[in-house]
Amino acid sequence: MRDVAVIGVGCTKFGEHWERSFRDLFVEAGALALEDAKLAGEKIDAMYVGNMSAGRFIEQEHIGALIADYAGMASRHIPSTRVEAACASGGLAFRQAVIAVASGMEDIVVAAGVEKMTDVEPGASTDALTGAADREWEGFVGATFPGLYAMIATDYMHKYKMTREQLAHVAVKNHYNGARNPIAQFPTEITLDTVLKSTVVAEPLRLFDCSPITDGAAAVIVAPLERAKEFTDTPIKVLATAQASDSIALHDRRDISTLDATVAAGQRAFRMAKLTHKDIDMVEVHDCFSIAEICAIEDLGFCKKGTAGKFTADGETALGGKIPVNTSGGLKACGHPVGATGIKQVYEIVQQLRGEAGKRQVDGAKIGMTHNVGGTGATVAVHILGRV
Repeated sequence: MRDVAVIGVGCTKFGEHWERSFRDLFVEAGALALEDAKLAGEKIDAMYVGNMSAGRFIEQEHIGALIADYAGMASRHIPSTRVEAACASGGLAFRQAVIAVASGMEDIVVAAGVEKMTDVEPGASTDALTGAADREWEGFVGATFPGLYAMIATDYMHKYKMTREQLAHVAVKNHYNGARNPIAQFPTEITLDTVLKSTVVAEPLRLFDCSPITDGAAAVIVAPLERAKEFTDTPIKVLATAQASDSIALHDRRDISTLDATVAAGQRAFRMAKLTHKDIDMVEVHDCFSIAEICAIEDLGFCKKGTAGKFTADGETALGGKIPVNTSGGLKACGHPVGATGIKQVYEIVQQLRGEAGKRQVDGAKIGMTHNVGGTGATVAVHILGRV
């Protein structure tokens, strides 16, 4: 297997893009990545595109072909494959691109993600997202994702006595980081009171515990490490790529406030990279709800089970803390266009490792991790990247 490096990245601004189409978004992200890599489109050998539900959001299927067409690749018959794993679609698209290059089948591959979620009414978007849960056992009886993650939060808070204020610190910290990210949907700082006094969505989760409905796209380009310097002076090596699965319904889980697929994928990634937690300088985790970040940093092993609330409230996950988490603002503040989120996480880590993250830069960053979740943890993708 060959070593693989990221040679180019691009990302649109995340938000509610009423004036822009699905096609506009992925073309912009791809063009930015090609420009970053100083690469002509005819050099691309293949594309993997993460997308969860274009059929529901914009009534468009056959996404791989659509993107190849509008990216100018169709006339060259470049293979373009849609990857779907709910909210982990982007993370798995990146994994497939890395595998294609590592195997020697392809040399220059685009991994991208895109979602246009605001072209339907809120009820329709909520229903589409519920398709990432078990429709028969959860969706049909009225369980939405806020409700499912509220069950996880209730179980966690009962077991470990985390306070409502400690949970709110996740959102406050991520908005602080998002306020320093030019692509963020919500580039505004908030206070604990903002979270605690916001509308209840599903007890104990409030509005500011929840990630938004978002439009956006992101793209990265990978190549063999041995060729990376042809395209960039700052290649970022892929040190590990891992994936794990679990039951899709919460009621079949061993422990609903531990995402066992996160535990498994994280352990596999650390073994592949031959690294320990002390080697990681920052991590982008899947904070679709504030409780999801709490579970993620424990399940990945950055703190002991039941301690993440205090760990966060004490500033250990903030910029300058022991392990900065979600320097981009996370899904909560940067936004969550579901198919694009896993690619945006890689985009953020690459920026950090290049020293290009501006006011949210982690000093001396050399190694970063991404953690992308599908549904309530039925699919998890974890990647580790390092500065060459």
